[in-house]
Amino acid sequence: MRRAGVTDVDDSTRRRAEYSTDASLYRVVPAVVVFPRAGDEVSATVEACRSLGVPLTARGAGTSIAGNAIGPGVVLDFSRHLNRIHDVDPEAAVAVVDPGVVLDDLQRAAAPYGLRFGPDPSTHSRCTVGGMIGNNACGSRALGYGRTADNVVGLDVVTGAGEHLRVGPDADPRSAPVLAALDRVVRSRLAVIRTEFGRFPRQLSGYSLEHLLAERGFDVAKALVGTEGTWAVVRQATVHLVRAPAATRLVVLGYPDIASAADAVPSLLPFAPIALEGLDSRIVDVVRRRRGAPAVPELPRGGGWLLVELGGDDLDGRAAALVRDSGALGSRTVPAGGEAAALWRIREDGAGLAARASAARPGLSGWEDAAVPPERLGAYLRDFEALLTEDGLTGVPYGHFGDGCVHARIDFPLGHATGRAAFRAFLVDAAKLVARHGGSMSGEHGDGRARGELLPHMYSPAALEAFAAVKNVFDPLDVLNPGVIVRPRPVDADLRLVSARSHRTALGFGYDADGGDFGAAAHRCTGVGKCRAAGSSGGAMCPSYRATRDEKDSTRGRARVLQELANGALVTGWRSPEVLQSLDLCLSCKACSAECPTGVDMATYKAEALYQRYRGRLRPATHYSLGWLPIWARLASRMPRFANRVMSGPLGSAGKRLAGVDRRRSVPALASRTFRRWFAGHPVAPGEPVLLWVDTFTNTFAPHIGVAAVRVLESAGFSVTIPDRELCCGLTWLSTGQLGTARRVLGRSVAALATAARNGVPIVGLEPSCTAVFAGDALELLGPGPDVTAVAGAVRPLAQLLATVEGWRPPDLSGRSAIVQPHCHHHAVLGFSPDRALLERTGIDVNVVEGCCGMAGNFGAERGHYDLSTAVAELALLPAVRAAAPTTEVLADGFSCRTQLEQLAGRRGRHLAELLAIDLDSSDA
Repeated sequence: MRRAGVTDVDDSTRRRAEYSTDASLYRVVPAVVVFPRAGDEVSATVEACRSLGVPLTARGAGTSIAGNAIGPGVVLDFSRHLNRIHDVDPEAAVAVVDPGVVLDDLQRAAAPYGLRFGPDPSTHSRCTVGGMIGNNACGSRALGYGRTADNVVGLDVVTGAGEHLRVGPDADPRSAPVLAALDRVVRSRLAVIRTEFGRFPRQLSGYSLEHLLAERGFDVAKALVGTEGTWAVVRQATVHLVRAPAATRLVVLGYPDIASAADAVPSLLPFAPIALEGLDSRIVDVVRRRRGAPAVPELPRGGGWLLVELGGDDLDGRAAALVRDSGALGSRTVPAGGEAAALWRIREDGAGLAARASAARPGLSGWEDAAVPPERLGAYLRDFEALLTEDGLTGVPYGHFGDGCVHARIDFPLGHATGRAAFRAFLVDAAKLVARHGGSMSGEHGDGRARGELLPHMYSPAALEAFAAVKNVFDPLDVLNPGVIVRPRPVDADLRLVSARSHRTALGFGYDADGGDFGAAAHRCTGVGKCRAAGSSGGAMCPSYRATRDEKDSTRGRARVLQELANGALVTGWRSPEVLQSLDLCLSCKACSAECPTGVDMATYKAEALYQRYRGRLRPATHYSLGWLPIWARLASRMPRFANRVMSGPLGSAGKRLAGVDRRRSVPALASRTFRRWFAGHPVAPGEPVLLWVDTFTNTFAPHIGVAAVRVLESAGFSVTIPDRELCCGLTWLSTGQLGTARRVLGRSVAALATAARNGVPIVGLEPSCTAVFAGDALELLGPGPDVTAVAGAVRPLAQLLATVEGWRPPDLSGRSAIVQPHCHHHAVLGFSPDRALLERTGIDVNVVEGCCGMAGNFGAERGHYDLSTAVAELALLPAVRAAAPTTEVLADGFSCRTQLEQLAGRRGRHLAELLAIDLDSSDA
């Protein structure tokens, strides 16, 4: 590759592990991963693979559920460099794009002209246009705007035969040898193409050869869409854009169950909906159970719902008429805005949420994508449910019901000895079932490794022979994505979970939700890739990936390495360099634990990996300096002025070097008086009891925040007490993987808080990361014993407690403005909604920053992390602060967030307690 001029090539073990699977059940370790920078490098890669007989698999975001983005030779990742939007022509309503362009980026570029790309898969925040072309992606709004094939104007490709083609509608067979050969294949098979293909819009299994008919204009570009990279590799695409409606209305209809909802679909299609989606109550239940998840908007009565989006004119009248004809148990009409977005977010996260609908076994892809004509949908779903019951399986269906397309996650027992045989048997029966209903095994995700072998149940031998003949025209050496569609791999070959091993012994955490098995926890990641959304998803995951745009820094990339560790074939042992490299830039922000649809908690996995790597061994300097920070802070707080002078002078620079702290970081100054000393002289006020947890950061560095909190709580009618001795949550030991010490430290604190918790006394935490330890990590580290459970249920942030106080009113801050930086652990573990609501009650105008500050506790202080720490801060926080007026408050409850603000922006961050105490007496603080 390098001799051919391809510059970004990586054959490291870690990189190969990251690309060993996509969002499917399949695992194939590549020989090398290539990141092309230009079309010529794409052609050079194809030619090198042809000359050496090495398989080549094109890949976009790697969100394929069918296993069509993995391969044993070269994996060609377009998303890293080939991601330019070259032109948007509003008059012609077309755009010219690289294959690695993320769909949401294209939508943003087209939006100023009132245009959009029509199809929108649920992975729109990270899927690429090239990947959509490979699979003929559809999504929710394909009902109104068509499939990807319907929106492709022209393609610039290099075939498996090495020919460079530019194709579009009405291609001239005489213009290239490959097109002439293709024309001959089509003309000799007109009968089978006209009778077996293009029967209904979601018939996407196999190749869409109907586009090559003369009466269809011999549209080679459209025929290439959905070929899953088996004919040619796309270098550039020209796509059609559609006019976006000026306004939309979402109608939610409730039915007794999901099959009854499907029965109603044909009667709703005459209303010309843009989207018509099915949603099962079991998916909604998963959201309601999720820690830190936002509230689910109100839904009509029912066990299954249809989400119907209308666009255009007379939305109210059309919505009312639709409801009258729906036969629904109940309905809600939701205007565009926050509630509608929240409902669509649940539907878009369906794949991950459905995977966790059952506590017994996770739901898996495999039979994920079937489609039938909409008038057959209700009957198909009932037969499908009966088949699941017959095989002792459960699944949660949802999907694009207006197009008859059903997604499902099924609890295949792949970890059992008979699991592979059961998986294969079910897929064969399911293929026969969908064929009986006149449907297609793939409705938008392609066949890949999951369905290719099953095509004979849907197509005649003549149709299958036509597939092989066309494949041979474009790729005679079978270099491009072999084993997919033509000469397919067995559906039960290369299964990732079959090779997974159990890891249950000598672990630092309990992994109770995963049966005590670290391997099962790592395999939570199904590859949907929401962590690659890079800022467009409206969340905080994954900050390091957002800064680097490198798969290794995504939650998914890290999970893949840990899966290979669990499997033991490619990555061997906790102390392998691949594990250390993969986790080094994880900020332990915990955003994934709340935002990943499957609940991956990379912060916990990183702490486990550090624990296993350094157990009984010498640790890095920062583990002793920053990891033991509570001890050093407690000692230094006895002589704060002396300690501050030392750390700000020459000895401080030497100390930072020894401690592993970046020289560009200044050491936060200790307060002249700790909070505990102040509280010792503070008279206890009467009122309802509340216990204030005194964390190290508040006590030694920011006691004024503790003072403000006491003032606010007393003004709300509480009598504040604090633990009678200095305690610690163990956070710094936990984040550096010193889990034995963390367990002892945290255990003492839980024991000290348990009596108050069991007596119903609320425990208020001011430092979000410390509060989150009690609410979340303690259950994993100490186990869900009665004391731990009681404390986890009693501890809460300040805003959450104040929301329960009748008659208390926050200060009137109307006319003021604030930038709010939610701490990542607050957002992920505790939930930030009460804080938003409280700030709204004050009347202050807030701009809530989405994403991490980049400091992340010890991470941003460690040598080697400074550049990434600042890059993360530059994603959202620092630009927001620079754009704000000097009088704008900057609200940040986290000590690390305030430190980052002060050191990088020169702005003092304030805690919510300070803001709420703005009019209260604090003269003795």
